[in-house]
Amino acid sequence: MLESTLRDRATALLAPSARSDVPPFMVMDVMAAAARIEAAGGHVIHMEVGQPAASAPKVAIAAAHAALDAARIDYTSALGIPTLRTRIAKHYRDTYGCAVDPERIVITTGSSGGFILAFLSMFEPGDRVAVTVPGYPPYRHILTALGCEPVLIETSSATRHALTGEGLLAAHRKGPLKGVLVGSPANPTGTMMSREALTGLINAAEGAGIRFISDEIYHGLDYAFPAVTAAELSPQSLVINSFSKYFCMTGWRVGWMVVPEPLVRPIERLQQNLSISVPTLSQIAAEAAFEGREEMEAIKRGYQENRRILIEGLPKAGPTAAASFASPTRARPTRCVKRWRASRGGSVSTDRSSSSKSYVPKINRGAICVRQNHA
Repeated sequence: MLESTLRDRATALLAPSARSDVPPFMVMDVMAAAARIEAAGGHVIHMEVGQPAASAPKVAIAAAHAALDAARIDYTSALGIPTLRTRIAKHYRDTYGCAVDPERIVITTGSSGGFILAFLSMFEPGDRVAVTVPGYPPYRHILTALGCEPVLIETSSATRHALTGEGLLAAHRKGPLKGVLVGSPANPTGTMMSREALTGLINAAEGAGIRFISDEIYHGLDYAFPAVTAAELSPQSLVINSFSKYFCMTGWRVGWMVVPEPLVRPIERLQQNLSISVPTLSQIAAEAAFEGREEMEAIKRGYQENRRILIEGLPKAGPTAAASFASPTRARPTRCVKRWRASRGGSVSTDRSSSSKSYVPKINRGAICVRQNHA
């Protein structure tokens, strides 16, 4: 009896919290499965995770080497190295013609760290925050872990899978929203919002008292027309970006936010306590990366050629092949896991697809990890 009671108590002490019970980010589960296949001697073609095949800009790598050779790598300010924040402000001026005070720029551990800081500083537990479907799963998973309620708004081809002001306000009427998060270019559809469309959505949100967050991680990887930043359209918007995609620096884990002035100090306090500061070496490399744009533009031209091949080639491959890439759908983790389990000796697929109208050159993003069996 005593032994049973002690065992029950031990079990209760080791039980995970309810807030930790979020779905896995399926892309990372597939990545882990692929690593196990490789560790066992298998060969894997990686298409499961959204990262460039190219490395960081040469100037960024050189700057990191120089920093390691020259001195200790110490903590930085919680908001980031001042010269990096100033350089990002210059980027907004040069790229968008938009004046951003460097004091409003916060360096983060990738865009993921930015989402956590943004949600903690903007929302209370129980707040309802809108995200689009199809969309990036960690948006809703992070919100759930922080005690917020993600409100999924289905988009369709009628609006090119972009959220409209009308769609946002319709969801708001069903239950008051405290915020909305939108990506442009969007993941996984690749849809970009025009200046007119983004302005209308921000105006609709702010007119209804809904806080606006803009995920701009794929800015720079645009082809049909230049991306528009929410930082230019409203000082009340919060912008999240990263060096991961355009600058090919996924593993460096460095990004930034442009935040409304009243949120700077609250976010600084959060960063001080959650992470102290972003890795110094990554910040040094990130600042230098801006001088590697010529190299990055050459990589982008390669993406553009890949995109052209897909757009021209998929229709010729027939409706089945084209549909597997061209129809944005909800991720179905349960079916994905079943397919993975059923294919331990063959291919692994998570059944996630992207739009044929994509301006971002990702192929069936988060979709396929193939094991090749050799005779």
